[in-house]
Amino acid sequence: MHTVNFEETIDAILGKDSRYNRDAYLFIREALDHTQKLLGRSGKSEINHVSCRELLEGIRAYALQQYGPMTVTVLGEWGVRHCEDFGELVFNMIEVSILAKTDRDTRDDFKNGYDFFEAFRRPFVPVRPALQLQTEVRSS
Repeated sequence: MHTVNFEETIDAILGKDSRYNRDAYLFIREALDHTQKLLGRSGKSEINHVSCRELLEGIRAYALQQYGPMTVTVLGEWGVRHCEDFGELVFNMIEVSILAKTDRDTRDDFKNGYDFFEAFRRPFVPVRPALQLQTEVRSS
């Protein structure tokens, strides 16, 4: 009996849907593991389902941890530009049984998750001290 491994399954997904880079699927798998650990749901004997909101927050945290200020660039290279793209990746993985869902989970759950600038760039934008800003306003 031949067991299909993760890499072979991703190859099958990429054969049907080439919008996203292979690394995006690997990232989703790692981000899900990260999210489950953050939520204390990483045990084998318990239900490990996470909601869309929980997963999006876990993806955000994991991406910032892994890629820092380069997060948007890295995700963009993989074809990921919006939360909806995370949903497409997740549901592509659900369709080949890498991931599972409940009856209530839909692709639409990922719409309007968060703004990529706010989630991935804002943490690295320098904050101008209020005193400096007031001085600039007065001198204008």
